[in-house]
Amino acid sequence: MNIKKIIKYFIPEIISQKYSEFKYLKQRVEFLEKEKKNRWLLEKIPNLKDQKHILRLNEFSVYSQNGEDGILNYIFSKIKNKNKTFIEFGVEDGKECNTANLSINFGWNGLLIEGDKKMALKTKEFYKDLPVKVVNQFVTKANINNIFKENGIVGEIDLLSIDIDGNDYWIWKEINAVNPRVVIVEYNCSFGEQNIVIPYSDSFNRFSKHPSGLYFGASLSSLTKLAKTKKYILIGCDSEGANAFFVRKDVARGKFKEISPKEAFYDSGLSKILGNVEKRFDIIKKMPFEKID
Repeated sequence: MNIKKIIKYFIPEIISQKYSEFKYLKQRVEFLEKEKKNRWLLEKIPNLKDQKHILRLNEFSVYSQNGEDGILNYIFSKIKNKNKTFIEFGVEDGKECNTANLSINFGWNGLLIEGDKKMALKTKEFYKDLPVKVVNQFVTKANINNIFKENGIVGEIDLLSIDIDGNDYWIWKEINAVNPRVVIVEYNCSFGEQNIVIPYSDSFNRFSKHPSGLYFGASLSSLTKLAKTKKYILIGCDSEGANAFFVRKDVARGKFKEISPKEAFYDSGLSKILGNVEKRFDIIKKMPFEKID
């Protein structure tokens, strides 16, 4: 779960925009300082074997919410790209997502899907001069593969990024029109080590379901179980406890090792506000869940 999303939900847009403008320079300086420190550490520890630590040290953000830009840069430095094609859904206005850096700075092409009409229009404007198609559609199990096909993206692609604050597990499970080499999926760190997901609902909205916003998505363990059925391995997560990174087994061979959900797990900054995983889950424990065996 990402604190920024909660802020965007509760604070009026104009105030949120002014706050973002005010914080932007400070954030950029902080990210640059973090990147500089991480690069220094990587140089000082050239034979570092701990994959989780390596991913963390490679984190940086250009357009991503956290350190995903850096992790992706590292992953593709190891496995290389095949067609520079991506699909991402749940991008809001497109200015802060996992594929923006790839299309804007590295010439990638792809498909962005956003369910909110106003946000989708902003995204179209932002990417109007880039080889990126923007579709305004709320994804469901019934339409997800058709959306890909209708927009001419099928077969192998380099990257799929899923962040829809709800049906992430069920939508990924349904996808068969594309065969991504790398998949990023948001996990709900408030579910801890449990193998649980929310029940599927075509019109799921996390704040409508529970005012805390804590009830959404799937645990890291359940996503990893799904990944194995699709022949992917978990290679790590970003250190803000938001996204899990999976690489297809045939692509990962000799490049990345599989690590367990317990080893890869990071909690989020919510722990400073709402308490640890156990306290947060206690808030939503009476909601319906599906256990993944």
